[in-house]
Amino acid sequence: MRSVAVFDDHHVEVVEIPKPDYGPYECLVKVESCGICGTDMKLLHGNLKGFDTYPAILGHEGVGRVVEVGRKVTNFVEGDLVMLPFLNVAPKGYANGWGALSEYNVISDAEAKIKDGVEPDESDWGQRKIPNDFDPVNSAMIVTFREVLSQIKTMGFQANQSLFIQGCGPVGLCFLRLSKLLGLGPIIVSDLDDKKLAFAKKLGADHTINAKNENVIEAVRRYAPEGVDQALDAVGLNSFINQAMHLIKDHGSIDVYGISPELHTEINWADAPYNWKLQFSQWPSKKLEGEATQQIVSWIQMGVLDPKDFISDVYPLEKTGDALAAIEAHKPGLKKTVIRID
Repeated sequence: MRSVAVFDDHHVEVVEIPKPDYGPYECLVKVESCGICGTDMKLLHGNLKGFDTYPAILGHEGVGRVVEVGRKVTNFVEGDLVMLPFLNVAPKGYANGWGALSEYNVISDAEAKIKDGVEPDESDWGQRKIPNDFDPVNSAMIVTFREVLSQIKTMGFQANQSLFIQGCGPVGLCFLRLSKLLGLGPIIVSDLDDKKLAFAKKLGADHTINAKNENVIEAVRRYAPEGVDQALDAVGLNSFINQAMHLIKDHGSIDVYGISPELHTEINWADAPYNWKLQFSQWPSKKLEGEATQQIVSWIQMGVLDPKDFISDVYPLEKTGDALAAIEAHKPGLKKTVIRID
């Protein structure tokens, strides 16, 4: 089958590897789409913490249909549209970078395993059905939606809290929209691109700041004179931590979601309130993601969350290299990029 491999010299190729086998609690899935994520870009450049084995099969935001079912599976049937299939075993000569940029992947039935006294793997919990009438390409966004919603809960966001978000990339925009749906406000966002900021207003931002033209600290304090309850870095800039000391109110929280390539910084809390916290939440729990699925599906069905709003570019599998290059070049108007796998 065709898959996308990333090599240690930072390039990708479409390669041929064997179709994965599957066990009694597993299903074979024909992958139909896979989103590109910041983690993929870090794998491309060899700076994902804890991962240093190449070449690797890339991709972890897959959506596809079940085409074959293991004999002990009870919760999936052929034809189900499912989320988060992975390569269950790395093919010979390759490391497993989750492998969803492939024609076929595998999902596991966590509930059937538990019923039989078998411990599910962590990834099993995130592998869920979604409605069969959902568009498979657009549904790649549900992976990000679920991840963000689970992180919002982990970080302790609450209705009526004020929120500042640095960055209007795909993740920042998801944090904005889901926080709005959960009743946070006012929500203040910053970016360097006026078009992204205009789109953020459409998604529910109460105030926008172009960080090229305004002093972010002064602008946030103008909109939230006492400071904000939550200050979120959705980009991955270490400088945000010290900047956010000036943004939060007493008992406020600095929330770091974006992963910086630099894993150290000096923190100065001289200008912070007496009571504050700093939390890093950068590796979501698949169990919490799985539990977030129904809320995301319900919002989509209600029409208050539209995956198409967040996707700007769709490429075929063979053009994955072009897709990554466009992301690298910060292509104007770029939001989420999805790879279509025919």
